[in-house]
Amino acid sequence: MADFLKDLNEPQRQAVLNTEGPVMVIAGAGSGKTRVLTYRIAYLLSKGVDPFQVLSLTFTNKAAREMKERIAQLVGASRAKSLWMGTFHSIFARILRIESDKLGFPSNFTIYDTDDSKRLIKAIVKEQQLDDKKYAPGYVLSRISNAKNNLISALDYNEDAEIQSYDIQNQKPKTGLVYSLYQQRLRKASAMDFDDLLFNTNVLLRDFPDVLYKYQLKFKYILVDEYQDTNFSQYLIVKKLAANNENICVVGDDAQSIYAFRGANIQNILNFKKDYPDNKVFKLEQNYRSTKNIVNAANSVIINNKDQIQKKVWTDNDTGELIKIVKSSSENEEGIWVANNIFEIRMNKHLNNRDFAILYRTNAQSRSLEEALRKINIPYRIYGGVSFYQRKEIKDMLAYFRLVINHNDEDAFLRVVNFPARGIGKTSLDKLIVCANDNQVPLIEVAEQPGNFRLEVGNAVKNRLQEFVLMIKSLSTQLNQYNAYEMGRKIATSSGILKHYHASESPEDMNRKENVEELLNGLKDFSEMPSDVEGENPLRTLDVFMQDIALMTDADLDKEDPADSDKVSLMTIHSAKGLEFPYVYMVGVEENLFPSQMSLNSRADLEEERRLFYVAVTRAMTQLTVTWAETRFKFGQFNICEPSRFIDELAPEFVINTATRQPIKKQGWLKESFADSRKSFSADNSGSADQQKARQQPEADSMFQLVKPQDLEPGTMLQHQRFGMGKVEAVEGNGENAKATVLFNNFGKKQLLLKFARLKILS
Repeated sequence: MADFLKDLNEPQRQAVLNTEGPVMVIAGAGSGKTRVLTYRIAYLLSKGVDPFQVLSLTFTNKAAREMKERIAQLVGASRAKSLWMGTFHSIFARILRIESDKLGFPSNFTIYDTDDSKRLIKAIVKEQQLDDKKYAPGYVLSRISNAKNNLISALDYNEDAEIQSYDIQNQKPKTGLVYSLYQQRLRKASAMDFDDLLFNTNVLLRDFPDVLYKYQLKFKYILVDEYQDTNFSQYLIVKKLAANNENICVVGDDAQSIYAFRGANIQNILNFKKDYPDNKVFKLEQNYRSTKNIVNAANSVIINNKDQIQKKVWTDNDTGELIKIVKSSSENEEGIWVANNIFEIRMNKHLNNRDFAILYRTNAQSRSLEEALRKINIPYRIYGGVSFYQRKEIKDMLAYFRLVINHNDEDAFLRVVNFPARGIGKTSLDKLIVCANDNQVPLIEVAEQPGNFRLEVGNAVKNRLQEFVLMIKSLSTQLNQYNAYEMGRKIATSSGILKHYHASESPEDMNRKENVEELLNGLKDFSEMPSDVEGENPLRTLDVFMQDIALMTDADLDKEDPADSDKVSLMTIHSAKGLEFPYVYMVGVEENLFPSQMSLNSRADLEEERRLFYVAVTRAMTQLTVTWAETRFKFGQFNICEPSRFIDELAPEFVINTATRQPIKKQGWLKESFADSRKSFSADNSGSADQQKARQQPEADSMFQLVKPQDLEPGTMLQHQRFGMGKVEAVEGNGENAKATVLFNNFGKKQLLLKFARLKILS
């Protein structure tokens, strides 16, 4: 038996050893599910299973990469390299490229990201002279995406009376038309969007039984991570592939199913027993991440959900501190309190900024938190911001790469045909598009032979279009002669992009040039890295790099920048899934915000919000603080708030309630808060944190004064503006260095530097 099994606890060990037949591993938060998946695959390989016969599906490339590296350490790199391991989209894109001719696509088809899809939809809406506000690209793409995830084609969509009735009621009757035209344009551009990778895999396995049988025989062992996050399309593919051997192992936690808005279906994990009646279930219930108080508090909330697989998560870790429930009078005061608390804990315990995370329900909540952190110079990083690969100059370079690889890619063509400027104006491009559509050919064909298609533009424009096409096709002939870096450098030079940015002296363009150089650095790293796919060409070419980039998930795009290595993390709770931090602040936990007002219409929606709360709680390792504000601006309106029902569901023995200051229950106070919130939104950042706070809270701060060390002695009772009541234990030092040790009723022992501390002496 493999030596590495000694690293596992008994339930983990059983989940690894039971390799035959259908297995479901229910993995509680922080219970080591990745270790079980990794060791299960390593165990299969150690038993002599051919790595080519193992299919392991994850939701991020990062997870797949880390698992493969760990497996390589356990059983050797050569065996790990041959595994079919990756995200659903990357694995099925690989299969689609192999089998592309059956679906009428070239093997080098382009994969459109969300921005590419929205641009195409926007163009179609404009061409059809539809209202671009009513048919907003984001809305239309969401409808198309939901349809594809439920395996509803454009034809099915337009023939379904219920769907058509829904669109008519929502005053968007042409959505089906846009869907049809969108698919036609994708096909014409030899492109698929992200959802097509799953949709077309289903079509492939449905319409070509020989292909289905081929992959059923190939994949004798199938493992799926985060099974609770699978949608209908993913579920069907996995079910079909596993039908022959039924050696399927799914790992997940129904209590962390939080992606229904993306099409995830919790019933996939809840109904696993119905799909595979002879299944075995293993529950990983020991949490290695969090303190007892955090684990027990999380359990006390999630137990209120009706739809769940019963389990009792527990831990051998320390009891830890109680969960703090902090009430503030306003969102601005909430932000100030959180920022000050982070500063204080970091200084007192000699921690790093990266040990802290602030989680919120919606991105809009970050504003007051960012202001508060900036005012006291705490560096922070917002997850989910503009990714490196979404920046304009990077998208421009990638569009050139895409066009060199796939000449039919119309989105890429239109993006770069006149960048850098070549004297091909918008009017000429509009005529080019109409001409290509009328003749049902790709744009590049008309641009290459404008005379054959009677393109009505001037001779100078025709010549420029032909020169552009000649450059692209000339570069294409070199694709397999050079590695990704060499090819990328040739394209950056030949296209004129590097020259364009070199010639500009604007700070923005200098920054863009640096970003293009950074992309080329990334290409160099990629080119020098040995392939992790068995049988892949040792020359790491540009098309392979572009496949990797196109299939990156949000989590992969949000790369850790060395400059961001010691910053407080700000993110939505959805973005935090899979992460952990010693100190977590969950902010804005108010009714109608969390749970969201939109989730109160059904039990299923409310239970998803409760699972989201559970995910937030279980991100914390050492300490969790939950905050809410009595007033908050929402959509420009001033709202009086009440604490979330989820706060009430936290068992009282695991929490402690506190407040930043006593609210003043007067109508006048509400008006002041309204005015203060408005002022702080537009206020400058001048003055210290204490001065800022004093300006916002004149009534509260007037009671507290700076005191001299001779005014205090052991036994003195005092009140601190944030920590409340306390008793002095010791006073030491003089002048600037004088400090007092105070035991506070609710916050324990603190050392206060008297030149800053504002106190009210009680006795």
